[in-house]
Amino acid sequence: MSTEPLSWVPTQAFVEKRPGDLAEGDPITAIEFDDSGDYIACGDKGGRIVIYQRSNSDLKYGVPEYKRYYDFVSHEPEFDYLKSLEIEEKINKIKWCKRQNSGLFLLSTNDKTIKLWKIQEKKAKAVSMDVNGGIYGPGRPVLKVPKVTNGDTIVHSVPRRVFANAHAYHVNSISLNSDGETYISSDDLRVNMWNLNHSDQSFNIVDIKPANMEDLTEVITSAEFHPHHCNIFMYSSSRGSVKLSDMRASALCDHHAKVFEEEEDPGSKSFFSEIIASISDVKFSRDGRHILSRDYMTLKIWDLNMENKPVKTINIHEPLRAKLCDLYENDCIFDKFECSFSHDGNHMVTGSYNDFFHVYDRNGRTDVWLEASKAPKNKKTSSSKGKSLVSRMKKGKSGDEPNLDTLDYGRKVLHVAWHPTYNFVAVSAQHNLYLYSGS
Repeated sequence: MSTEPLSWVPTQAFVEKRPGDLAEGDPITAIEFDDSGDYIACGDKGGRIVIYQRSNSDLKYGVPEYKRYYDFVSHEPEFDYLKSLEIEEKINKIKWCKRQNSGLFLLSTNDKTIKLWKIQEKKAKAVSMDVNGGIYGPGRPVLKVPKVTNGDTIVHSVPRRVFANAHAYHVNSISLNSDGETYISSDDLRVNMWNLNHSDQSFNIVDIKPANMEDLTEVITSAEFHPHHCNIFMYSSSRGSVKLSDMRASALCDHHAKVFEEEEDPGSKSFFSEIIASISDVKFSRDGRHILSRDYMTLKIWDLNMENKPVKTINIHEPLRAKLCDLYENDCIFDKFECSFSHDGNHMVTGSYNDFFHVYDRNGRTDVWLEASKAPKNKKTSSSKGKSLVSRMKKGKSGDEPNLDTLDYGRKVLHVAWHPTYNFVAVSAQHNLYLYSGS
């Protein structure tokens, strides 16, 4: 398989605004391609989901192009009266379900409630009172007969299931099983398994809550099913470990089958060590042989057959180590960057600050970094021999490259997704969606 660096070009940008408002839209909080790549779903902080449809799907070759297809409100603000807690409408995750008919199905979740939505097209019907089609009689007025005609095709959404009241803590991830019937959802301390056809019950398969909460040492940060084996799933923790579990071994998978964890150097331990070790996202490769994990500082590739150390560790934010105190003060150290494998497993994409995102080859030899913008100014391909984007910024040799001291931590690419069949990525910066094609 080729791992040559790809040449990336921006293809489309979608600037979101609130309906009927000239103000900027809510920040995008989730991006997901469907299995065919014909649809992209984006969730935002306001509980809205926007779906984009590929407009040139009939082309066998060429760059995918998308158009706005439909948008709807998935979640609204709620209030938990028992806990006196506001539940915000922000969309945490979106997952497409396998398509079974002409309709589209997707799961979306906020902090507490997961919903199964059906999006479908239908013909709008109109009733007209046509005089010419009336019934006449001698000495009688015209009897107007209404006619039903087919109008334009409209798209509408229907909530088919609402999966609620199963998580005491904030839901951080959902993942569909390869069997097409079940899925898992995870919060800080538990992983639950659901059947898509039954919203009234779930099965707890991981529970790390200690008897005494003072003994709590880690929380679950993400979870995902294996792409091919319906009995295998993994979950990551705030202590930098990825645990692989097999549901055939036990109904409650507290005792993992494998744990992927790298020992920390005692000499480099600091106050921030546990914070920056926390894994924000984990993904299986499409063939299921590798795991991609992202923490604050690094991107790691793990082989399922080798637990003691990652196959490759790519330093992304290492030069920011000197600024961890400032990042802690402004809460940026808690930013959760997502990552994604390419369709062939040869490349990975993840985000950074200043609206930059990185595309690495699987060997970590090249780093292509681009700015998520309608008119990107920065684009660089380099050999990552121990260097990262931030280290190149620190040198400040080029006028186009921002300096580390002037890095804008408010502008960041947190959410990324890779097309299932093309070298094509979707990234979000604030409330905007950007699409890039690689060749």
